[in-house]
Amino acid sequence: MKRHEVFKAVEEVGIVAIVRGTGASDIVPIAKAMYDGGVRAIEVTMNTKGAMDMMRELSGILPKDMLLGAGTVLDPETGRAAILSGATFILSPTFCRPLVELCNRYDVMAVPGVMTPTEALAAWESGVDVVKVFPASVLGPSYIKDLKGPLPQIEMMPVGGVNLETIPAFIKAGACSVGVGGELVDKKLIAACDWKGLTEKAARFVSAIREARKSK
Repeated sequence: MKRHEVFKAVEEVGIVAIVRGTGASDIVPIAKAMYDGGVRAIEVTMNTKGAMDMMRELSGILPKDMLLGAGTVLDPETGRAAILSGATFILSPTFCRPLVELCNRYDVMAVPGVMTPTEALAAWESGVDVVKVFPASVLGPSYIKDLKGPLPQIEMMPVGGVNLETIPAFIKAGACSVGVGGELVDKKLIAACDWKGLTEKAARFVSAIREARKSK
């Protein structure tokens, strides 16, 4: 799938599930719970132990309409290894131009992290489809709205501080999608092997995105 197609697929459902710090034995049931709940993009962060092995395992079993990504990617070397492990999109907490260039070269969607208007524009001009506004927990929905004022052409994905209560405000502010970690990939539910509960939580997040878009 080409990177613009990946962007459209992520945008359609509007949410990326961020998996960080989980055990290898839990990754498959987590992915299944997300999929059953309607989430169609899952990201494994590279600071998770065994992340590459998890990605290789998922890449061989995920449904064709479930996108696999790598998160917390800081450099092109890690990005290339993630792509070879099956990643179809790469998220970063920062904007690393060589990493974006690598992703563009292999037609993989790059989502660099930005905080300022200067960073947002520089990342956009490097050819990305969407920027990750991070940390959204500090910046808040009003910051997305303020950025979209002079930069309406830039698609934005807030990450950090996104939950069921804040989703409507982020969508109303102009976010095209959101990235959600622990609020969605609930470690308490995982520890209890409550996969039904995890599926139900995923469904609530997908529904919240849908309802927020209707009322936008």
